[in-house]
Amino acid sequence: MTLIKKSSRFICFACIGLLVSTVPVLAQETKPAAAKESAADKEAAYTRTITQRADKIVKTLNLPDEAKSAKVRDIIVQQYRDLNEIHSERDVQVKAAKAGEDKKAAEAQVKNIEEKASTRLDKLHGKYLAKLSGHLTTTHVDQVKDGMTYGVLPITYKGYLAMLPDLTEPQKAFIMTSLVEAREKAMDAESSEKKHGWFGKYKGRINNYLSAAGYDLKKAGEEWDKRLKAEAAAKAK
Repeated sequence: MTLIKKSSRFICFACIGLLVSTVPVLAQETKPAAAKESAADKEAAYTRTITQRADKIVKTLNLPDEAKSAKVRDIIVQQYRDLNEIHSERDVQVKAAKAGEDKKAAEAQVKNIEEKASTRLDKLHGKYLAKLSGHLTTTHVDQVKDGMTYGVLPITYKGYLAMLPDLTEPQKAFIMTSLVEAREKAMDAESSEKKHGWFGKYKGRINNYLSAAGYDLKKAGEEWDKRLKAEAAAKAK
């Protein structure tokens, strides 16, 4: 995701310090006997990574029940694994489709593959949230969502409010609704770049909406930058 320039600091504000590496997609291909151990090692490393990631998310919930914490962690781990499976299968199929000589037929086939994968992701998304809701409050579920998307939503929303302190309630609601929708999409993305890409897409919609409402976002960004520097200088004294 391309970070926005200084004049639009509120956009990159949501991404600073949040980009983290994600686990490479492990395509489930048939491997020769000599490579089985290597595949097993990769799978073990992948399991450790998604388990550690899930543990960090669960810790932010501060659940008093250790058994519930373990259950929620396992649900999150399984979600990462299920997402990986869908993305891996899609990528293998897309690669095979693109190998064909008929480019027009390949494009149609790729579109069909991606649509089927999207349908599977939507179904998985609903089931996942239902599982979480069986053990967590709505607030906790939102925390899990933020954990899976690097906390971009709350940081970005806070940035908009700080840069544009005169936003009306309907405008604030539009920004929040847009970011919530972006978060739902980003949760199912397979990489940090694509997760941030979803937020970038919806931030573009927000910017267009605010510009249409009469806000000069470039000027607002510059003024916000001045305020931040003034606050930093005051604290330094």
